Amino acid sequence: MSASNITARPPLPTRPSVVVTRRLAPAVEERMRELFDADLNTPDTPLSREELRAAMAHCHVLVPTVTDTIDRDLIESAGPNLGMIANFGAGTEHIDLAAARARGILVTNTPGVFTDDTADLTFALLILTMRRFKAGAQTLQNGAWEGWGPTSMLGHSLSRKTLGIVGMGRIGQAVAHRARAFGMNIVYHNRHRLPEALENMLSASFEPDVERLFATSDAVSLHCPLTAATHHLVDAEQIARMKSTACIINTGRGGLIDEDALVEALEQERIAGAGLDVFAHEPEVSPRLLAAPNLVALPHLGSATFEGRETAGHKIIANIRFWVDGHRPPDQVLPESD
Repeated sequence: MSASNITARPPLPTRPSVVVTRRLAPAVEERMRELFDADLNTPDTPLSREELRAAMAHCHVLVPTVTDTIDRDLIESAGPNLGMIANFGAGTEHIDLAAARARGILVTNTPGVFTDDTADLTFALLILTMRRFKAGAQTLQNGAWEGWGPTSMLGHSLSRKTLGIVGMGRIGQAVAHRARAFGMNIVYHNRHRLPEALENMLSASFEPDVERLFATSDAVSLHCPLTAATHHLVDAEQIARMKSTACIINTGRGGLIDEDALVEALEQERIAGAGLDVFAHEPEVSPRLLAAPNLVALPHLGSATFEGRETAGHKIIANIRFWVDGHRPPDQVLPESD
């Protein structure tokens, strides 16, 4: 089925029915009310599976987020009106793209909007973890600081350390730009090697062996998508390859790391630390993991800026309007086989 066939649907009403599964920026919601028959989630409570099924039974457009699992069963039971899933966010691993394709349902996302915001947060976690700033702050808060000493609360410099980046897409490249400014050596692993000119611009070296990347890096930052191949990419064996002075940063997806293996490594100080913004079973997080003194943890704040969230919302509106007007949206997502 060609891309043009996907968007060739019966004429839509002037104001299509749009169901939004979570609260969006006020300006975005206001614009949606003006343009569409918008069903907004005022309480901002994640929809249950049956609520998603009911919404998909009647709406023309579903606007989900990463907290919604839109699997084959939901897509196959969707009503005949559903022609578009306009995802809030760049990642679409929570949507069965092949099932949507088979039903002729177009899927869009919001790529590029959160690149710098996520890269900023990634580098903040890197600095906090390598310099052990969390431990220092806790010492002050607990009233345990005994004053400055030449050997107290030592962390590691970033300059001349090797940062290994797994996944060199937009965010990975933005992290590399920041690392370069801090004087770090950059190696990366990616499904496809970048053009030589881009590698030179980023001062980044390609490492085809991800195991060697983990073994030689002083810090590893994860930016690859969560797939069957990358699930628990960081397991006990991978962690065992890392230097005892190294740390791991994850602002990608929680499922990239085996959290049981990570917490054991942190408790036994087999690695220096970890900085996490995502977790395997959000919003639930293992208390044992959170208790690790060498962990810096944030509640999925990578894209949490006023500017980014509003821009993503307006991107969704633009994608819907393109589709309603009979044009291919600029941010259409296709299954990998395409």
